[in-house]
Amino acid sequence: MTIRSMTGFARAEGSLDSASWHWEIRSVNGRGLDVRLRFPSGLEYVEPRVREAVARHVTRGSVNITLVVDRAGAGAEIRLNETALAQVMQAAERIRNLTDAAPPRVDGLIAIKGVLDIIEPQDDPEQQAARADAMLVSLESGLAALVTARTAEGNRLASVLAGQLAEIERLVEVVRTSPARTPQAIEERLKEQVRRILDAGAGSFDPGRLHQEAVLLATRADVAEELQRLDSHIGAARELLADDGAVGRKLDFLAQEFNREANTLCSKASDIDITRAGLALKQVIDQLREQVQNIE
Repeated sequence: MTIRSMTGFARAEGSLDSASWHWEIRSVNGRGLDVRLRFPSGLEYVEPRVREAVARHVTRGSVNITLVVDRAGAGAEIRLNETALAQVMQAAERIRNLTDAAPPRVDGLIAIKGVLDIIEPQDDPEQQAARADAMLVSLESGLAALVTARTAEGNRLASVLAGQLAEIERLVEVVRTSPARTPQAIEERLKEQVRRILDAGAGSFDPGRLHQEAVLLATRADVAEELQRLDSHIGAARELLADDGAVGRKLDFLAQEFNREANTLCSKASDIDITRAGLALKQVIDQLREQVQNIE
């Protein structure tokens, strides 16, 4: 079984020259492929390549990717913005005149946004391209780890789904072999229903019409077609579980078809044992539908 979950997490690190970085990649359920990125300012130019890389590894799910870059050893320069400081001092003096406040402290002044500017060193185009390439190499490693995590979770889900399909198959067989579906049991129920109708109508019904209604009633109560379709769906689901591709959408469609047949079976059931089996069948199918939502 090679199905993959849409849930996973991975982290990848890298460094080049004075810069180091790490990627954090999280994925959860999604109807399609939704990629959301968070980059430091100035690195937006790598976004198209990141999206292309994700699409090579993942087909469905909501994927959140964060890039954190540390350039502490790159020689960033701190500059005093004297113009901004002068404006702050002027505002502080005005406040003192109006409120008799204490004079501003140096640590308070430099904490004001804009008073100190941190100037990152500018890389030449070759350095920038080399760092981007190195970042993308580590991203590929992170995406491969994400696929591994999603595959491991998919294997667990496959086992759960296989168990649920086995239970559905067992319940289908319970209905198929129910004594209530034997011709004798059906005949007895029809006789009882006809007897009640005749008693209520004082024998005023046409025997021919009554026979036609009895035949129609027996036909409507027959669940053989629903059982055959459930058998077919079970086989199709098992084939998908053994497939190598992204089968989540197909399994979701099959789960809806399972539910449709179970509803019809319950609506036709005229025996308490079949009704119980039908309700149990619906419960297992609901659990299967919930698990299928996690599959890529």
